[in-house]
Amino acid sequence: MNNIHSSAVVSPNAKMGDNITVSPFAYIQDDVEIGDGTFIGPSVCIYNGARIGKNVKIYQGTSVAHRPQDLKFKDEQTFVYIGDNTTIHEFVTLHRGTEATKMTKIGSNVLLMAYSHIAHDTTIGDNCILANGVQIAGHVHVDDWAIIGGLSPVHQFCYVGKHVMIGGGFRAVQDVPPFILCAGEPLKYEGLNVVGLRRRGFSREQIELLKKVYNIIYSPHFNISQAKEKIVNEFPPDPLIDEIFAFIAKSKRGLVGKKTGHQE
Repeated sequence: MNNIHSSAVVSPNAKMGDNITVSPFAYIQDDVEIGDGTFIGPSVCIYNGARIGKNVKIYQGTSVAHRPQDLKFKDEQTFVYIGDNTTIHEFVTLHRGTEATKMTKIGSNVLLMAYSHIAHDTTIGDNCILANGVQIAGHVHVDDWAIIGGLSPVHQFCYVGKHVMIGGGFRAVQDVPPFILCAGEPLKYEGLNVVGLRRRGFSREQIELLKKVYNIIYSPHFNISQAKEKIVNEFPPDPLIDEIFAFIAKSKRGLVGKKTGHQE
């Protein structure tokens, strides 16, 4: 049984699961699907194309699946997907996809803090955290377990790798490879995200391997091709190295700038 406040406007065509709470003055359009146990806060607007999972919490003033801020958009049928157990704080804005990919996707167990924005055709992986005021442009991909600090914008078409941490208030205009910590203006490599990796069960040996690999990648003495060749020659095959190489292969905007010298 659902708990829908009398002042909420909920289309009878919306597909609603069980045990959903809809707070005062919420607005839910026709082509919307909401999973079991989800909470919809006061004055939340959920537009056509929203596909919301189970046990999601959406707090006051949030806008889900509004039309994208893309002048080429012509009201095509597109979507926003939100995974299970995700929490979306107040005044977050999530725009649906365009004809390019037809969807914007937010993973499961994601935390979107107040005033963050995710533009059209963007994918946010599972277990990510976007702090207050983070602004994600269109066609961005943020991989699983990434954390982006408050007020940081990410340029369109950028790729942010797994287990990355971007410091607050810094601008990402290039791709951020997996496992690293970056900060500064312009954004620079500042070592591994060691604390995050330890919390997620990476062993000391894995962390040491990643340090050595990134010392080579970010050495001022090698370009990317030279660094890859040196890594292949010096280290046995490893899934972590494969993941870094796969990221580099699909990078279109280049890697965030190098830190001078070697990681301690």
